[in-house]
Amino acid sequence: MKFSISKESFQQAIQQVQHVVSARTTLAILSNVLLRARDGVLELTTTDLDVGVTCSVPAEVEEEGATTLPARRLATIIRELPAEDVEISVDEKNVASIRSGPSYFKVHGLTSEEFPALPRFEDAREFHMDQQILRDCLRKTSYAISTDDTRYVLNGILFSFKNNTLTMVATDGRRLAMVEQELEFPQSQEVDIIVPTKAVNELARLLGDTGQVAIRVTGSQIGFDLGESLLISKLIDGNYPNYRQVIPGEARERIALEREVFLKAISRVSLLASEKSNSVKFQFTPGQVEIIASSPDIGEARETIAINYKGASIAIAFNPEFTMAPLRNLVADEVHLHLIDEVSPGVLRTGTNFLYVLMPMRVNS
Repeated sequence: MKFSISKESFQQAIQQVQHVVSARTTLAILSNVLLRARDGVLELTTTDLDVGVTCSVPAEVEEEGATTLPARRLATIIRELPAEDVEISVDEKNVASIRSGPSYFKVHGLTSEEFPALPRFEDAREFHMDQQILRDCLRKTSYAISTDDTRYVLNGILFSFKNNTLTMVATDGRRLAMVEQELEFPQSQEVDIIVPTKAVNELARLLGDTGQVAIRVTGSQIGFDLGESLLISKLIDGNYPNYRQVIPGEARERIALEREVFLKAISRVSLLASEKSNSVKFQFTPGQVEIIASSPDIGEARETIAINYKGASIAIAFNPEFTMAPLRNLVADEVHLHLIDEVSPGVLRTGTNFLYVLMPMRVNS
C-alpha cells in the first residue's frame, strides 16, 4: 500500500475517528485504526466493538491496500509532522514508512484481516434529516442522560419514530429533556430505540451545519451516514420508561424569563449554595423573581430580576446545575417556566417542540 495525502486532511480524519479508541483494551487490534487506500480515497475506521466510526478523505493512491496502525501514536506523529505533504508506504509485514519533509518514521502495525468488520445494514429501517437539526436536538437533550450504570436503559437517548415525528428523550430520574421534530416516514418504519451515551457524544462531534444524515436501524444496531463519515453503534437493549407520565398537567403559572439573564443570575447565586443541600430558591412575586442561596456555614447570596409576572407569590427550589443545563444549551432569547405549586415539578419550555421537566427540592424557609 502506498499513498500521499495532505497533513491537514489526514489530521482532521484521524481526529474524527480516534475518540472511539479505548485507552485500555485487551485486544491490541482495537487500539489501531484501519487504513484502507483505494480509488483516490483513504478510509479510516476505528471501533471498540460497541461503537465504530469510519471517515473518508481524498488521497493520491499509488498502490491500493489496507493495514492497521496504533491510532493515538499515528495521530501524534501526523500532528507533529513538519511539512504539508505526507507520504505513507506499507510493506507486506504491515510496517509503515511515514515521510514528510525531512522527517521519517517507521511504525509497526497489525494486519487488516484481524480488524473486526463493521455491521452491514441490509433491510434496515431508514430515516433522513438535516445534520444541523439532529445536532440541535442532541444538544437540547444529551445533558440529561443518566450516568447511573444500574439503570442502564437511561444511559442513552430514546429515539422514538412515531406518527411522522422523531421524539428524543433523556432523563436521569430527577429531570427530563424532550425534543420533538417533524419527520416524514412510512408507518411501517415506526420504532423506539435507545442510543447509548458514547454514540451520542461521537455523533454530536461528527454532525455539521450542512448536509443530510441517513439514519439506519436494525434490531440491535444503528448507523448514522453523514456522507464523508459513518457512525455505527449497538443499541441499548431494554424498554425505556413511560416518559409521558412524568410530564405535569396544566400549569397554574406561566412565567416568561430572559434566558441569558436568568442563567447568569443563577450562576452567580449558586456560588453560595451548599454542597449538601445543593439547592437554589426562586421566590416569584408580582413583577420580580428573587433567587436565593443560603447556607448556615457558608453564607447567603440573593439576586432580584424584574420580570413580567402578575400571578400569586410562589416559592420553589431547584438544583442549580439542573436548572442551568437547559438554559446553556438553548438558543432562544426567552424561555417559559410553567409551575403548578411549590411541590410539583417545574416545566421549562421554548417554542413548541422542547420541554424540560425538573423535580423541585425541599424549600428551607
